[in-house]
Amino acid sequence: MFFSWKHLLSRHCLALFAGTTILIAGGEAKAQVIPGTGTRIDGSWDDFEDESWEYITNLPKSSTNVDKDTRYPLGQSTNGVWTESAKRGQPDVVQRVPTPEGGLPGSKSSLLLKSLHTGVPGHGSRSSNQDDLIMTGSMVSVAYSPSVVTRVYLPPFEEWEDKTGTSFGFRAAVKAPMKSGSSSRRRFFRSSPSTKIETIYLGMFIQFNSKTDSPNGEDSAMFVVRADSSGQDFIGPEIKQTGWWTLGMSFTPDGRTHYYAKPGVEPLTQADRFASHYPYGTQIQSFHTAFFNVCNQDNGRTWSTEWIIDDPAMYYISR
Repeated sequence: MFFSWKHLLSRHCLALFAGTTILIAGGEAKAQVIPGTGTRIDGSWDDFEDESWEYITNLPKSSTNVDKDTRYPLGQSTNGVWTESAKRGQPDVVQRVPTPEGGLPGSKSSLLLKSLHTGVPGHGSRSSNQDDLIMTGSMVSVAYSPSVVTRVYLPPFEEWEDKTGTSFGFRAAVKAPMKSGSSSRRRFFRSSPSTKIETIYLGMFIQFNSKTDSPNGEDSAMFVVRADSSGQDFIGPEIKQTGWWTLGMSFTPDGRTHYYAKPGVEPLTQADRFASHYPYGTQIQSFHTAFFNVCNQDNGRTWSTEWIIDDPAMYYISR
């Protein structure tokens, strides 16, 4: 059914509508599974309510993607749910904080994520970079309709890092058969494209559009989603209000990925699905983990937007 995912990847009580047919882009999706359906996976969720919760940073953090320096030991939480990305490193601040107003009923604590140096620790790169915080995951076949849900607090636009671009990501690592995509010529022979099972990284980014770059002089934000059937990022819903949002992704036996988002903290519903795709034109075989991106312009002076998450959890449906 599912197995503990011990080698974490390098960075980069709802209803099941079984038998329902839903018209979506690119065809039909049967048995849509709303994120949060079924059984919560042990060790793959966190509510941050434990007062002894702590994150051990083990600085300096990794920046393998920039300078090929993986700095062990990696940062990790004392409850074993969270780990630093070996490729890009963890956010500079990973801190348990009081839950902002309007959060889940009964929630007293959430997790704050923000970064100054998203590239090499202590050095500005003068280009956008990201840090990643990874949840301890479990390999779950799509036969068990795995899904992941989180709540995210979006601060007022005036408190966001003043740049147009990606600010945050809610991501998933899955495996699927992928073609090599290109052939090579050796003398008079051409090799055929091969197919192998690879890890691909899907999810929802939040892009901020600063009023300093806007023709109408207003701040705005929107979701940018990875990926459609051609492997391209596509535009998701416009973010018309800040505060708490509920985000989710589900992975169904037909190999599709389904994306959900709504303002507020209420459970997701069928109406909150805004896209379904065979990402990269392939069929997902298994879900492995979820992770969060924190992005900034990495100039050594400007902090990222402060992101707060609560109650991230992974689920599967027992057969």
